Parts: sequence; C-alpha cells; structure tokens
Amino acid sequence: MKNGLACKKNKELEVLYFMPTINQLVRKGRKRIINKTKSPALMKCPQREGVCTRVTTTTPKKPNSAMRKIARVRVTNGMEVTAYIPGIDHTLQEHNRVLIRGGRVKDLPGCRYHIVRGSREATGVEKRMKARSKYGTKKPKA
Repeated sequence: MKNGLACKKNKELEVLYFMPTINQLVRKGRKRIINKTKSPALMKCPQREGVCTRVTTTTPKKPNSAMRKIARVRVTNGMEVTAYIPGIDHTLQEHNRVLIRGGRVKDLPGCRYHIVRGSREATGVEKRMKARSKYGTKKPKA
C-alpha cells in the first residue's frame, strides 16, 4: 500500500487502481451514466411538429461563407428552436406549420434541427433529381 492506495506494477509503469470497498458500495452505490440527448426538443420522438415564428438567413462559422436559410420554430411542446431549411429555395413564411427532425448543421452554432422538406407546409425542392427523398421531391414523369 502506498499512501493508503493499492498500487500495481505494470511493466515499468506504475498504475493506480481505485476500487471501492464493499462498505463504500453499501453507503454510496454505483453512479449511473447519464446520456445527454443531442436534440432535447424532440423529447425522444423521431420528429415533432411546430410553427415558424421567424424565417431568416444567417452566416456560418469561419472558414465557410454563405447565407444559410434558417427558421425559428415553436415546437408543440412549447420549446422554441432554430431549424435549418435544407435545399435550394423555399416558400416558408411566418406561421407555417413544419415538421422538424434532429440533426445539427456543423457550421451553424446552435442549429440542432432540420426542417423536413415535402411535409406539412414546407414544399419539396423543385427539379431535384438526386437524393429526392431527402428533399421531398416527387418522381418526375417519364
């Protein structure tokens, strides 16, 4: 014992192993690992509905440069979140009902949600040919 701690030699490297005594486990028990959610406004649901309170654009973090389209959405549970509007061009306005899903935008701090295109009042992207399901575009007529 070294300073009241159990020591174990491990190939020239001294490693300290802290193991609780049975008495300590009886008194305190094991601490549960708490997993923090990345999208708290969804409340463990895959999507949530909300109403746009503000539709605007913002600039991304360095080194990127663009005008990213975002919307402030009041979710049905009362929370207000910032959601990204994916795709080219949109027709969203204030008071439009939208469906939001989880998924952050890497260069927009505080933007942890995406608006689902092609659902509710968020129309799909026009003339989109590839990855249509992600942008709510119908299959073009032959």
